[in-house]
Amino acid sequence: MDIFSRRLTSSFLFFLFLSFTEAKEILVGGKTDAWKIPSSESDSLNRWAEKSRFRIGDSLVWKYDGGKDSVLQVTKEAYASCNTSNSIAEYKDGNTKVKLDRSGPFYFISGAKGHCEQGQKLHVVVLSQKHRYTGISPAPSPAEIEGPAIAPTSSAAGLKAGFLVTLGVVVLGLF
Repeated sequence: MDIFSRRLTSSFLFFLFLSFTEAKEILVGGKTDAWKIPSSESDSLNRWAEKSRFRIGDSLVWKYDGGKDSVLQVTKEAYASCNTSNSIAEYKDGNTKVKLDRSGPFYFISGAKGHCEQGQKLHVVVLSQKHRYTGISPAPSPAEIEGPAIAPTSSAAGLKAGFLVTLGVVVLGLF
């Protein structure tokens, strides 16, 4: 019975490790029709992004009408000024997937005329490897993005991670 318990514990810890390291495909805004002009500040994709955690290897997925809109990956300056003329990458297929291949900020704006100026834009911050297991997102510096300050939020994911790690330590301590 002792061997079975140790194998079960090892399997549990391996599963726990995989759940934290697995790259994810993340639907932008959490729904298929999210890439649009927001109806209010609270409906903006940046509010959604502030509550989400992005890791190296994750992919952002946009679902939209490719005949009417596009997604442009841009620099911080182009994001702030809604400059659509000099993008890093342009996506028009209506089912766009962008891999987050490094830590730090990523900036996206709509390619449809006037949409960015009305708030159809997204700024995400990808956690570095050393911050991989935290439940707190790094806040951009005040000079990075102009706009009202937003209070930091806590994350249920961080609480869950802490609970699972504690549970694993307790289980290991029992055997």
